[in-house]
Amino acid sequence: MQTDIPEFIEKIKLGEYQQAYKILLDNNAFSHMCSLICPQEDQCEGSCIRGIKQEPTKIGELERFINEWAIENKIEYKLTKAEKKGKKVAVIGSGPAGMECSIELLKNGYDVTIFEKDKVAGGILWYGIPDFRLPKGLVENIVKKVENLGAIIKTNVELGKDITLATLKKEYDAIFLALGATTSMLYSLTDEKIETIYQSDVFLKAYNEKKFLENLGKVVVIGGGNVAMDAARASVKMGAESVKILYRRDEEHMPARKIELQEAMEDGAEFMPLTRVISANLEKGKIVSVNCIKTEIVEGKAIDIPNTDFVVEANSVVFAIGLKPEKALLEKEGIRLNDWGMVEIDENGKTNLESVYAGGDVTESKSTVCRALAAGKRAAKGIMKKFEK
Repeated sequence: MQTDIPEFIEKIKLGEYQQAYKILLDNNAFSHMCSLICPQEDQCEGSCIRGIKQEPTKIGELERFINEWAIENKIEYKLTKAEKKGKKVAVIGSGPAGMECSIELLKNGYDVTIFEKDKVAGGILWYGIPDFRLPKGLVENIVKKVENLGAIIKTNVELGKDITLATLKKEYDAIFLALGATTSMLYSLTDEKIETIYQSDVFLKAYNEKKFLENLGKVVVIGGGNVAMDAARASVKMGAESVKILYRRDEEHMPARKIELQEAMEDGAEFMPLTRVISANLEKGKIVSVNCIKTEIVEGKAIDIPNTDFVVEANSVVFAIGLKPEKALLEKEGIRLNDWGMVEIDENGKTNLESVYAGGDVTESKSTVCRALAAGKRAAKGIMKKFEK
């Protein structure tokens, strides 16, 4: 997000906390959220010049400290906006990419209407990330800031059902697609349709809406990313009898942050690396166990080890091996996708359609909140560049 980190650290050294807070918020209204959920060890500390010869500066901890100091001392940062430019932008999706794009446009004098398919704004921040990682109050604060800047937020409005790009183009000068990736990647464990095989997004949404799933029994979570860790911890909190995270690679090759795995295990989940789930065993239409095989890493790939099959007891299975955009919807709207099924964009975030931009999980796999924010900001700049021509 290009925050001036050296200047930020210098202000902290001088005890000028309010100035340090301003530096953070000038660039990133989501600073507090990022300090809690983004992998600073890769994105910030991994790029720290000091870390080449020494331990990198713990930027995430400093960012969290300053944000919490601001809350304790009732320091508010108010977003300001320029005079209205007379242009209107439709933002589809109210997750981090959509909200950040909206903030940048609103600050620069453009009118924004945000369309959200769910009943509460926030996207993945509200429905996908559990409250034990991201307090919902922080999400509500961001939504209020965007509304205070002048955004109109329309919930329960879905692209392809309630609106189309063609109808929006008649009223808006540009459109930003921030739909996220909402289709779970999964594979067949059984020929029967089983209610207790869950997609990670549906599973976490149930937890976040406090519609706890009952009688989970023994839960197996398939995957090794942060979403798998969230699903495991949510399982524990929803009353699962036991929780096992089964991942086909080892800890060294897993995408989840080390801290997320550690916290999942502290909550009571068991981690079983180098394990691939093959199929499920049923009794009277219900899962009783899953068939697995041990794997090894060969040239970066997880390879099955012959004759190492074994069985793990399970009553519920959560697939957390990734999400992808809704291909049929996007193609119906005329959006060009790349070979990986993601929306194809140029360096300004523009799609193949005139005046239609995109960013976030809909354009790149395994995106983080910080990367989605950067994509939203980049698209906003691209839209403003178009308007200024």
